[in-house]
Amino acid sequence: MKSISWYDQFSRTAARGAGRSITFTVACVVILLWITTGPLFHYSDTWQLVINTATTIVTFLMVFLIHHTQNRDAEAVQIKLDELIRATKGAHNALLDLEELTEQQQDFFRDKYEAIARQAQQNLLAGESDTDSPELG
Repeated sequence: MKSISWYDQFSRTAARGAGRSITFTVACVVILLWITTGPLFHYSDTWQLVINTATTIVTFLMVFLIHHTQNRDAEAVQIKLDELIRATKGAHNALLDLEELTEQQQDFFRDKYEAIARQAQQNLLAGESDTDSPELG
């Protein structure tokens, strides 16, 4: 196993911290403090620039943090799904790493499963079972 990079560790810690109620509370307090200092600074352009700059920087950095966290989580889910496919008797191993296929290859599989879904819906309407398992062959 590969060791966790500093960015992975940082993003995990920051994402956990950003999602806590205390972080939201601190952000609200900062906004309230900024609002209450408005009269002190006569609602100047500099007073407005302080909050605009701070929120822009935080937003800019959070975009990358959120994207990294989502990529990591999506990759973990894909690995788990691949393992479930691999370990399920009768499952189609061709679906492993489906996310790595071209759009046309994915369309082929989607069309195939949409046809299966349509047939299952027709079976239900006819009072038949809609459960099935791939044929082993």
